[in-house]
Amino acid sequence: MIILRKAKEQDIPSIQNIANKTWPEAYGDMISKEQISYMLDKMYNKGELLSQFQQGHIFLIAEEDDKDLGFAGFSVIDSKNQVYKLHKLYILPQMHGMGVGKLLINEVVNVIKKAGGKYLQLNVNRNNKAVRFYETAGFKIKETVDLDIGNGFLMNDYVMEKRL
Repeated sequence: MIILRKAKEQDIPSIQNIANKTWPEAYGDMISKEQISYMLDKMYNKGELLSQFQQGHIFLIAEEDDKDLGFAGFSVIDSKNQVYKLHKLYILPQMHGMGVGKLLINEVVNVIKKAGGKYLQLNVNRNNKAVRFYETAGFKIKETVDLDIGNGFLMNDYVMEKRL
């Protein structure tokens, strides 16, 4: 049975491990290996993840039989308008299509609703097949953005939003 738990700082190595296993498969046909490596180093180094915990990001981990299968990370980005952002949602490749992502996103929505959230936003690469997953979960494309992330790399994303 899959259970969800709130991550603690001690879970950082597991979050890093899942990201390192997931990113090459998720993005390998969209962005270069160099960009994947750059982004993993930038977004998943221990200092960055610790900073996110300290800034109030909530990470949920899906596990089964003491094995971590995936995680979601989110935070409030506009408290006045009660807007939250799903920063991260990654599931081990061998678990894709097994409902783990749906469990995590549903729990994120539940937590945010209980906190009074009105909207949940996310960024997703425009060529990522996850766009369809998010549409099925009730997200709509709000805008198209090209974000300079440094080192000559761009993220070509959709900003998607779900009204809660």
